[in-house]
Amino acid sequence: MIKWFAALLGFFLFRFPGAVIGFLLGSFIDSLSGSAGPRTVFGEASKQRVSPADFELNLLSLCSIVIKADGQVSQRELDYVRQYFLGTYGKERANAIFRTFNEVIKKREISAQRICEFLNQRTRYEVRLQLLHFLFGIAQADGNVSTAEIQKLQEIAAYLRVGSHDFESIKAMFIKSADTAYKILEIGKTASDEEVKRAYRRMAKKYHPDRVVTQDEAIKKGAEEKFKRVQRAYEDIQRERGI
Repeated sequence: MIKWFAALLGFFLFRFPGAVIGFLLGSFIDSLSGSAGPRTVFGEASKQRVSPADFELNLLSLCSIVIKADGQVSQRELDYVRQYFLGTYGKERANAIFRTFNEVIKKREISAQRICEFLNQRTRYEVRLQLLHFLFGIAQADGNVSTAEIQKLQEIAAYLRVGSHDFESIKAMFIKSADTAYKILEIGKTASDEEVKRAYRRMAKKYHPDRVVTQDEAIKKGAEEKFKRVQRAYEDIQRERGI
């Protein structure tokens, strides 16, 4: 690697101090060149590459798990997945993806844990948050997120190593209650105005689309929608309190 070559060169030129300086400079160059690991299409350095096709297959498998969570396959949920891919990838590619999806959904046993372990090794946390947001969208497509679907989504979130606060925040974006806006910002209704502002800044930073480093248009669009929901939650609290 560059750092060892630079250290050796520095030693010959300036003895031990030169070796130290050369090693540090070489390490910096190594980090810029990505020697820590190849970057995947999801923007994460990883020892193992994942192709868009692999990602889509695993995403479709998670979709099928959520759709079948309540014991029935809803046409509206199927249509939601189809429209999502149509709007993102165009008709030709979306139809090819959905043909695969029809095969996936017929399978009896799909291991959510195995799929999530695969994704954990190859995607950033922000991307996994967006995956969970997308899966909630599927569950809500028929107008109701059932208890069975919530339990399955919570199980998937745990496998994806999504924290409980983040899970409740995303859940609140789809299941409304009296304190929905506060749940989205991960605070209680008794929070002070200053705490509300700090929470909004924190959540806006966490969910900003720029943090979802990916070339996948579906993930980008979902990240933008989630960011807008955080903004709306803050605006709702502002109106409520007159901030």
